[in-house]
Amino acid sequence: MAPLIVCLDLEGVLIPEVWIAFAEKTGIEALRRTTRDEPDYDKLMRGRLEILDAHGFKLGDIQDVISSMEPLPGARDFLDTLRDRTQVVILSDTFYQFAAPFMRQLGQPTLFCHQLVTDDDDRVVDYQLRIPDGKRRAVGALRDIGFRVHAAGDSYNDTTMLIEADRGILFRCPDNVAEEFPQFQRTEAYDELLPALLG
Repeated sequence: MAPLIVCLDLEGVLIPEVWIAFAEKTGIEALRRTTRDEPDYDKLMRGRLEILDAHGFKLGDIQDVISSMEPLPGARDFLDTLRDRTQVVILSDTFYQFAAPFMRQLGQPTLFCHQLVTDDDDRVVDYQLRIPDGKRRAVGALRDIGFRVHAAGDSYNDTTMLIEADRGILFRCPDNVAEEFPQFQRTEAYDELLPALLG
């Protein structure tokens, strides 16, 4: 049997949603929208960039909020246990400028994500995908080089990687995602997710 590698989403699976935390800090309700609500990632990000520009927020403002955040309760233990049993890659549509503090708290797991583009005044002017459809393509590439891939995520932007994987699992997803993708096992706790990924 081919060796197993596990691919995990980051926000909503291991850490809180950064944009929701920033929305709570700023009081801007529109920033609460995430990939759980909007399947079109570019549309979601363009809307976020417009809001940041309109209110004069800079990357440092978001990073200040991130500096007070921690991984979800139990996430580090779950990840440590999983990594003790198999290899793990985190596939995320977040940005390296957001994720670095969390990676330190999670023991520096391997992370593939994107980059924010800032100007000389620290304004976020654009974003740069590492590669289009990166989650699905990463899973496909791992399968192409001889791995079995089990994957878990919580949002619309995870569903292509769950479809591409040998086993896809939803974790703490909203009802709308579960209803649209009933072929995936739905889990709510790490002690459910761990055996589902390893089985």
